[in-house]
Amino acid sequence: MSATLRVCTAAGCAGCGGSALREQLAAAIAAAGPDDPASGLTLKGVGCLGPCSEGALLELESASGRRLFGGLTPGGVEAVAVSLATLGPDADLGSWTPPGTRPIDLEQPFFRLQRRLVLEHCGRIDPESIAEALAAGTYGQLRRVLQQDSPEAVIEQVRRSGLRGRGGGGYPTGLKWATVARMPGREKVVVCNADEGDPGAFMDRSVLEGDPHRLLEGMAIAAWAVGASRGFIYVRAEYPLAIAHLRTAIAQAEDHGLLGAAIAGSAFSFQLELRVGAGAFVCGEETALIHSIEGRRGVPRPRPPYPAEVGVFGLPTLINNVETFANIPPLLALGAEAYAAIGTAHSGGTKVFSLTGDVRLAGVLEVPMGTPIATIVETMGGGAPGGRAIKAVQTGGPSGGCVPADRLATPVDYESLQELGSIMGSGGMVVMDDTTSMVDVACFFMAFCREESCGKCIPCRAGTVQLHALLQKHLAGEASAVDLAQLESLCHMVKDTSLCGLGQSAPKPVLSTLRHFRGDYLALLRPEPGSSQEVAP
Repeated sequence: MSATLRVCTAAGCAGCGGSALREQLAAAIAAAGPDDPASGLTLKGVGCLGPCSEGALLELESASGRRLFGGLTPGGVEAVAVSLATLGPDADLGSWTPPGTRPIDLEQPFFRLQRRLVLEHCGRIDPESIAEALAAGTYGQLRRVLQQDSPEAVIEQVRRSGLRGRGGGGYPTGLKWATVARMPGREKVVVCNADEGDPGAFMDRSVLEGDPHRLLEGMAIAAWAVGASRGFIYVRAEYPLAIAHLRTAIAQAEDHGLLGAAIAGSAFSFQLELRVGAGAFVCGEETALIHSIEGRRGVPRPRPPYPAEVGVFGLPTLINNVETFANIPPLLALGAEAYAAIGTAHSGGTKVFSLTGDVRLAGVLEVPMGTPIATIVETMGGGAPGGRAIKAVQTGGPSGGCVPADRLATPVDYESLQELGSIMGSGGMVVMDDTTSMVDVACFFMAFCREESCGKCIPCRAGTVQLHALLQKHLAGEASAVDLAQLESLCHMVKDTSLCGLGQSAPKPVLSTLRHFRGDYLALLRPEPGSSQEVAP
């Protein structure tokens, strides 16, 4: 009986034994005799299979259907390999359960409610095999547009689709592409911002590790549409597996004539380079990222001019993040109208989220824009462990805010989250149960922003230090009502006067917790002399 065994070797599962499992299973299959069930197995190392909290994960697909197993620990790896190697000749692979694992229901809401466009091939194909990517249809849209469409027609499709930048700001992608395309000059640049630095965010990493050719195809289409001949992928050094897969994918694409000169036999050429950053959060900001690509210190500069006018090496530059580019092939395959219909009136398509924190089923998932937060956290994620109540959901990382439990019916789109004082950001979603101190949460994110500030402008450099000190004063029970008023006032000053998005958004976790959880702050204030709160000795 033939079957396919997929082992998740993405970063999360690799730490739980996924990489070692693939090696031992490969040895067991290679040693199998012609009559052994294992001899009919095709083994694949794949990217993220979704429910990371259940890792390490492996999936068995046979004529009997698909079965997913989780809970494997490094200590149980050898037992799985031995079990496979010692299956009797009459054993049915379709009913084999690897020892030390537990079955995962593929019909549960975590899987059933997803709409996978960006993650379509993640967990299905070997990310190091361009043959599997091609068999799955990758680069098909690139070939089609080079043969049949005009750059203007592709940009119009992207505009009508309602796709907005998935890196956080939500700027209309078609409008950004059209702006770069209109810029004079024969030389332009396309940049992928893969500097994913938000705590709790690993959506882009999952795409890079699981389906790097999807990103390369999206970037090549974008370059052709805006008239660019050169591109860069800027990725942080903390993503070694993603970097390795990107290097392999770029080399494979060049060998197959899908990157480099005369792509797919056309007159279009696109040279793509990898730039590995040192992991500065500020380099997620466009102008700081540009400086880092150029070999300079990664600090922001005032805008205008915007990168679309003056970007990398002074050239007009298109910058989108991993998920934005990865949306392009499925968008063009579906058509603008069909893609737009998946989301909301102002936010077309799907959104990938990394769900973490106090939630039963954490991991990576993709849902239509407009899906309520409660559906993602409570229905798909299973709510907080132990039956505890959810207190808040933090969206958008250090640049975002905290959504209270009574507002979890809010749909995930740009405008709805902004109304609550948060942002969608790149897609990190951290769940907190009712034992969480929201002042502690705000202090954590402010400490992060304080450490990651580049120091160029005083409001961010000094303001984040003072805000963190005030939050610590609250947590120590030493803050007064005057300190609370100063905390709020300083938040607005830093937000309104900082140079770049890091400083401008650093106070958001504080402001959103002050707005929705003010009681957590008031409970920590020291009693004023003579007040009813003061306890007599």
